[in-house]
Amino acid sequence: MTIEKKSHEAHSGWFDSQYATAEAQKNAIERWIRERKEKTINNWIHERQLELTAPFTEAKKSWLTVGDGYGFDANYFYDKGLDVTATDIAGTFLPLSRSYGVLDKFSIENAEKLSFADQSFDYVFCKEAYHHFPRPYLAVYEMIRVAREAVILVEPHDPISKMPLLLAMRNLMDRFDTTLLQKYWKNRYSFEEVGNYVFKLSEREMDKLANGIGLPAVAFKGINNNYYDPAIASEKADDSSPAFRKVKRKLAFHNALVKCSLMPSQVLCAVIFKKMPDAAVQDAMKREGFEFHVFPPNPYASR
Repeated sequence: MTIEKKSHEAHSGWFDSQYATAEAQKNAIERWIRERKEKTINNWIHERQLELTAPFTEAKKSWLTVGDGYGFDANYFYDKGLDVTATDIAGTFLPLSRSYGVLDKFSIENAEKLSFADQSFDYVFCKEAYHHFPRPYLAVYEMIRVAREAVILVEPHDPISKMPLLLAMRNLMDRFDTTLLQKYWKNRYSFEEVGNYVFKLSEREMDKLANGIGLPAVAFKGINNNYYDPAIASEKADDSSPAFRKVKRKLAFHNALVKCSLMPSQVLCAVIFKKMPDAAVQDAMKREGFEFHVFPPNPYASR
């Protein structure tokens, strides 16, 4: 069996193995609904990632969410009154989520071979699923195919392109022993149990991917958000919680390190545009702190 087929089968059956009974599945949905209502730390972490889409949700556009196993990403757009379809390779939770009113429309889809026609949705959104795909670039090309305006990815940030000292250390160590750095940088090469390599996002890789196929622009915004701890996940995300106050102190410290260019942001939002965004979206991106890369046209493309 190929690695990609093994990964697809493992991911499609993961929820059934983790939530083996109907009661366990029901409890998972109800826990999420309760945590959202109570505004817990876990809910706060996920909302911060979803809020990265703010510049693109001001107009009534259609959305597709990819790798949205529970349908919780789709719910964010659904609650805003937007037309959204949730997709995932597993069919365990999406029908259940619809029965709870979390979402309206869903489809069971392999991200590497989406069943939708070209340009079916204005925006395609993929949060924390890209690194699960065995061939993520193939999935991104599929997302670009079915999008009209842009694809939005939210994933862990690849640190090396933003850390010159780490890059210099790697280059120096690799001259003597290409395995030496792995003794200290344990997740330099990461794999999931199902066998797929764990890809992370970098600005440079997305620049090359988009510019190489003739797209006009990309945009980026980074945030620090790696604060999930199961011991405190269900606590209130307000100043009445000592745990949340500690999280906010960590966030302030990490933000200061990023501002001083001593570390990259932990999470990167990459927006791949199929066409230039209008003035309203560009203004909204500027307000939200996005970095906007506009590509020069390929002088040989029309030959």
